[in-house]
Amino acid sequence: MQELTEGDLTLYSEFKITSAETDMYMRAKLGGVVNLLIQSAINSAESLGFGFKGLRKKQLYWVLSRMNVEIYQPLTWNQEVVVETWPKTIEGLLYMRDYIIRDKLQNILVRATSGWLAIDSETKRPKLMDGIEAEMFFYLKDKHALHELPEKLPATTEGDSFDVQSNYFDFDLNRHVTSTRYVDWMMDTYPVDFHKTHYPKKLAINFMKETLPGDSLHITRGSQNESAYGFEGTNHAHKTVAFRGNIDF
Repeated sequence: MQELTEGDLTLYSEFKITSAETDMYMRAKLGGVVNLLIQSAINSAESLGFGFKGLRKKQLYWVLSRMNVEIYQPLTWNQEVVVETWPKTIEGLLYMRDYIIRDKLQNILVRATSGWLAIDSETKRPKLMDGIEAEMFFYLKDKHALHELPEKLPATTEGDSFDVQSNYFDFDLNRHVTSTRYVDWMMDTYPVDFHKTHYPKKLAINFMKETLPGDSLHITRGSQNESAYGFEGTNHAHKTVAFRGNIDF
């Protein structure tokens, strides 16, 4: 295999923030920021040959397992941004990928890191790839947007309670609730007036168990301090933890 360069493995995707991605204060919704990162990851994986089509040949599909995001400045309506992303390394079963979002003046607005699982479509269990695709994940192991790995989050068992029913447009092509909807559900636990004076600076989220059509979640939101909150979403029917999250404002 020919030696790959940083340029070969790094993708730059241009986006313009639309009104559908912003809140009433013209700031990109946290779920919208996460969506930009996910879309850039999809574009990168496709360009490198291990995207949706490439993995389907191996009877695998990607699932986002963990993500940490740091926001230094809100993205705003009509703003043009560039998302840089690259596959970084493999940690256990997690395929690590990092991201940087910049504005047109090259100011860094967002840094993020994520861990993805390649799931076997028959066994529904994570699996490591072999061959050229696996080798690509080690070339840029020393290039970091965030040095820390996305952490395994602790349980949140006490706090305010919220119930969420999954609906048709919450689901993606894998027929489970799409990653950004969990972020939206966390943000929806706050009243309108809270959002007027608070904008998220950090997000950490773990996706632990898929939520399927007809499922509902019980969400617990605990206050860690005056600006940091922990979340846990439990499936009503199965009593399993679907996700955990932390948001700092």
